Amino acid sequence: MGWAVSAVKVRVAAERLRASEAGRLWGRLTAVDFFAGSFQLAALAILCFFPFLIVVTGAAGRDVAAVVAGWLGLDQPAAQAVAALFRPGHRSGTFTVPSAFLLILGAVAVAGTLQSWYERVFDVPHQGWRSVAAQVCWLTALLAYCAVQATAGRIIGPVGGPVAQALLGLVLATLFWWGSMKVLLLGAMRWRALFPSALATGVCWVGLGVFSARYFSAQIVANQQIYGSIGVVMVILSWLVAVGVVIHLGALVGRLYAERRSRPS
Repeated sequence: MGWAVSAVKVRVAAERLRASEAGRLWGRLTAVDFFAGSFQLAALAILCFFPFLIVVTGAAGRDVAAVVAGWLGLDQPAAQAVAALFRPGHRSGTFTVPSAFLLILGAVAVAGTLQSWYERVFDVPHQGWRSVAAQVCWLTALLAYCAVQATAGRIIGPVGGPVAQALLGLVLATLFWWGSMKVLLLGAMRWRALFPSALATGVCWVGLGVFSARYFSAQIVANQQIYGSIGVVMVILSWLVAVGVVIHLGALVGRLYAERRSRPS
């Protein structure tokens, strides 16, 4: 008899959890298959986006290792470990039109993955070939956002310290993800409806940056000493998976908040 009462209590507690805001959020996350999607983004970024980034940063006269280290907020030893991954060889290669096309196509595939996430989160139908133009625009905006963030960080950092950098990062991230949702959804959602998701994504993005600066630097150095270069790649992959989780989480938290606000009291 006691086990039956315990089973009923467990079932009631599970129902309450599912009906709570946390339960609704978890249900939405699992419905969009956020974990598999985050791994998909990490794989596409390594295979498709990073080669594109190497070429673009090289053409702009910047060091891709410094760009990646800045994204992860790495200290000097960890940044040196990342730099070893991108050390150029002794021979120079040729860059052809087909290879340039494949690089751009791979980078656009990353934008397409992100676009499909937002379409599922906001229940927006796919727009076919019109979506390709939005993906290219988002890719250009991503490069501009990275350049602005790096430049502003170098200017504000020595003056304002970590707090000013975090606030600046929050503002820039919120504006970038706000515009990203608007562009990738081809204007199907109003700016006001997208702002909660943009703000939530910005907060999660800054939180990931703080966590990354404190955790991933030590992990990269430790993994390099144990596993070599592949250990550094493993940590970067982990960070990319976390990026996917942050994007899903921010979009869904904002969507649930907007739905709660529009619900009759």
